[in-house]
Amino acid sequence: QLANMNRAMSPDLESVFLTPKAKFSFLSSTLVREIASMGGQLSAFVDPVVEEALKKRFKD
Repeated sequence: QLANMNRAMSPDLESVFLTPKAKFSFLSSTLVREIASMGGQLSAFVDPVVEEALKKRFKD
């Protein structure tokens, strides 16, 4: 989205997308809930207590 907006405002501008190391990044709660709602693995992203609570919430 940002690259497209930059291009619309300045067609000659080149956008470069760099991803940070995980320790310098963040994960939105919306994405965590979406993963949980689909039964995805959350252990790499949240505390075990949070993972268990989300599993219970999205059980059915």
